[in-house]
Amino acid sequence: MHEKSVVVARPQESDQLVLLFHGVGASANDLVPLGQALAPAWPRATLISVEAPHPSQLGRGSEWFSVVGITEANRSQRIAEAMPLFLQTISHWQELTGLGAQRTVLLGFSQGAIMALESTQSTLQPTAAAHTIIALSGRFAEPVRRAPPGVHFHLIHGENDAVVMPRWSVEADTQLAVLGSPVTLDLVPGLGHGIDARVLQHVIRRLSSE
Repeated sequence: MHEKSVVVARPQESDQLVLLFHGVGASANDLVPLGQALAPAWPRATLISVEAPHPSQLGRGSEWFSVVGITEANRSQRIAEAMPLFLQTISHWQELTGLGAQRTVLLGFSQGAIMALESTQSTLQPTAAAHTIIALSGRFAEPVRRAPPGVHFHLIHGENDAVVMPRWSVEADTQLAVLGSPVTLDLVPGLGHGIDARVLQHVIRRLSSE
């Protein structure tokens, strides 16, 4: 199931694993340019753009869970059903690179960000799968329930996003801070549901602070 994922960068001496997760209806190839833009900033990071496992019911690309007919009532269940395979995928790349959770960054866009954020709420394993979560245009399925020790959150969202409303990141920022998690929030003026040069700079800045 990993053959469609793309290894963007794998330096001989690597001390960080950055896994990129695309949105619904997209593919691993869609985040390769983002990975290539990030690579010079972290010459010792292994960057992998991960392909979601299921053909998208939108008719193109891939997905972790279907968004057809999705509601606030059924979203959590769909994510819970997808989570075991998501965590297994993270473990696969950690084992392959020899870089564990304390060296792992999950960087997701849209559905990829949702899965990355919700992985920190999962009780399927005793500790979090990564040290850092960077969520681009993402959200939690429900209000934040727990603050995994040592996990850093960076939320980046377009102020004009009409697909995943920016208020979800604003609310998550408040909820995580109340629970004691290290969290940052960057709202990008005029940006809709997408990634632009400003988002790239926010990502570089936030990862550089780790």
